[in-house]
Amino acid sequence: MSDNGRTPADFWFDPLCPWAWMTSRWILEVEKVRNIEVRWHVMSLAVLNEDKLDELPEEYQEALKDAWASVRVVTAARAQHGEEVVGPLYTALGTRFHNEGRGATRDAIADALKDTGLPAKLLEYADSDTYDAEVRASHQEGIDKVGQDVGTPVIAVPGADGEQIAFFGPVVTPAPKGEAAARLWDGTLLVASTPGFYEIKRTRTADPDFSNL
Repeated sequence: MSDNGRTPADFWFDPLCPWAWMTSRWILEVEKVRNIEVRWHVMSLAVLNEDKLDELPEEYQEALKDAWASVRVVTAARAQHGEEVVGPLYTALGTRFHNEGRGATRDAIADALKDTGLPAKLLEYADSDTYDAEVRASHQEGIDKVGQDVGTPVIAVPGADGEQIAFFGPVVTPAPKGEAAARLWDGTLLVASTPGFYEIKRTRTADPDFSNL
């Protein structure tokens, strides 16, 4: 339990990923109807895929060229201004990258910093490796909980027996709201806490739907 009596739900994200963005909006809905407190952490699709770039589709390789910039800026903001800025900055970034369809451009990052009241000079870290060790450490912390065979997001919560429950996803669109969000949360925890449970999956037939965010 955190100091306010809520159960911490640690959430690892890369701002570049539209599916992680959908899941992040869902877990904020869960926070309204279940006794959890979301804590935000970066992970990196660039780090995750750095040893297998040649195996990826050309379109995905192109997208990953922008992957370092936003996680570097978020990590710099956290280091210089505290972890409480991470969630609002992620919301500002995701809104511009995904809802507005602007992608992970420098202009979009600059506007997100302005929207959250953070210094414009943080944009300088988009092209700096100053905090890359911290990015990699945060990424590894999330991946260590679920293994290399996943992507973003990763969620971890304390289990009833003291063991941590951690999982990739859920991958969902559109993001459920209200009690629908709560039911998905309850069900996800139920299957993820089952010993030996690893996977439920079906083919995606829709792209991320940002219309209700």
